Amino acid sequence: MLRTASLALFLFAFWLLLSGHYTPWLVGAGLVISILLALAGRRLGFADEEGHPVGRLLAGLLYWPWLAREIVKSSLSVTRIILDPNLPISPQLFHTKVSARTPVGIATYANSITLTPGTITAGVDREQGRFLVHALTKAGADDVEAGEMDRRVRRFEGGAE
Repeated sequence: MLRTASLALFLFAFWLLLSGHYTPWLVGAGLVISILLALAGRRLGFADEEGHPVGRLLAGLLYWPWLAREIVKSSLSVTRIILDPNLPISPQLFHTKVSARTPVGIATYANSITLTPGTITAGVDREQGRFLVHALTKAGADDVEAGEMDRRVRRFEGGAE
């Protein structure tokens, strides 16, 4: 029941942020709809650990700023490459290990690689515990293979390092 209440709270906060209208009628309607959606989510099964991983909120507060910093660093690197008249790219297609085991951890890691400019998760092989990754440069591939993001995602999902 705590997860359902948390989902209702998150839905209501999201609605408030997007709405921009704070009349009593609209705020009340948003609250009622948020509660009904959370109850429907509980009944339909998407208000579970995978669909609403509220237990990962504190870990996310540590992971997301680090990811944002990595996105900015990669953006600057890709910008330098694009602006260089020689276009110094060395495309790489490689497999990298995945130590995350939960669906939330695997999705977070795959999406984090793709969100970082210059790298894309092209495939997920859960049986072998690896991703197929495309990198724009050898340095980008080396960053992924170094495993820092993998370790941080593992910590985010609650696993040992």
